[in-house]
Amino acid sequence: MSFPIIFKAYRTAVSMLEPAVLGLLYWRRHKGREDRTRLSERQGYPSRERPKGHLMWVHGASIGETLSLLPIVERMTQRGLSVLVTSGTKTSASLIARRLPPGAIHQFVPLDVPRYIKRFLEHWHPDLALIAESEIWPNTIMALAERDIPLVMVNGRMSDRSYQRWQKMPGIIRGLLERFALCLAQTSDDAERLARLGAPRVIVTGNIKFDAAPPPADPRVVAHLSGLIAGRPVWLAASTHPGEESAIIAVHRALANRHPHLLTIIAPRHPHRGPDVASLARQAGLRASRRSEGIHPDRATDIYVVDTVGEMGLFYRLSPIVLMGGTLVPIGGHNPIEPAKLGAAILHGPHVHTATEIYEALDRSRGAVMVKDSATLARAVNELLSNAALTRDMARKSGEAVQALGGAVDRTMQSVESFIVQAKLGARR
Repeated sequence: MSFPIIFKAYRTAVSMLEPAVLGLLYWRRHKGREDRTRLSERQGYPSRERPKGHLMWVHGASIGETLSLLPIVERMTQRGLSVLVTSGTKTSASLIARRLPPGAIHQFVPLDVPRYIKRFLEHWHPDLALIAESEIWPNTIMALAERDIPLVMVNGRMSDRSYQRWQKMPGIIRGLLERFALCLAQTSDDAERLARLGAPRVIVTGNIKFDAAPPPADPRVVAHLSGLIAGRPVWLAASTHPGEESAIIAVHRALANRHPHLLTIIAPRHPHRGPDVASLARQAGLRASRRSEGIHPDRATDIYVVDTVGEMGLFYRLSPIVLMGGTLVPIGGHNPIEPAKLGAAILHGPHVHTATEIYEALDRSRGAVMVKDSATLARAVNELLSNAALTRDMARKSGEAVQALGGAVDRTMQSVESFIVQAKLGARR
């Protein structure tokens, strides 16, 4: 397999910088961003035996991408295939461990260092690699190509911002995309951008996140917390980022007199920020408690900070109104599909460029409303808290909009069928 000289230079440079990469890895461990007990997996060392027979490798970078791949993982294991699922974050690993079906195992993805990738592939020997969305790592792609392991991009996306950046490096992106046996794009715009950048074979299959099951929750815990907050007006701000919590707290203060016993739930995108969010609320004169401390919201709680992992299914079920974070600040917006499927009216800010299709569909259906700042957010929350019929109507429409966009998992499985058959027949080897 021949590669442009720039890829070989990149491989050499990363190999020479391996000690620095290892130092970064240990620094991340010190900061709590890596799992201390499984750090060796990031260096390509396996912590599990390879299952016998055919093995499919499925990779998602973080929580959203990895969870969206679960329906594909389930389909493959139902067919008797073993599946290796990798991700790169601690939170994704802890969630995936609870939800993987029998026949699938999780490992942390190795960093894009030649020795790490070689070690990883020599142990696992996958028959097929499925990479979610826009994960493009040169050394990994080269190593797969050299071993003649088919590589497929699933749920692929190429935002206009990324497209503009890659256009400045046409030779590099073309050399990488040419190594993908197939790119399955979320939208026709994504497909067009991928093709223009050099992907040789692109198919539009839709967004598999629309097909993902809503996050689970223990019915007993739902019932218990529902009883604790019964009769109180409640709204939730999910996956928030710095700069958003202050606006949310301002909304609570503005509405507290109009809606006595108002409970505002804030779930920061990164749970380790829980103490900071609670501190902001207390500085504003509000009573805040944190989920991670084992405290339940009582009648005295104004702001309840959900700084735990794997409980969004619970809190989406408790709140009829959900503001999606990452939209009031220029993050690009997080996935609103889960709260829509669980019966919530959706609010979001103007920054939704990473999930434009989803938010446009919700807005068109009137299952979601865009707000611009804390003032417009306060008006929207006030209207929904004051009008239960409007809230229920928005929730119904958001659920219908998401349901109408399903089917991507079926189309994805049909598109990769030939690779699965090839693996099962042993044609590649």
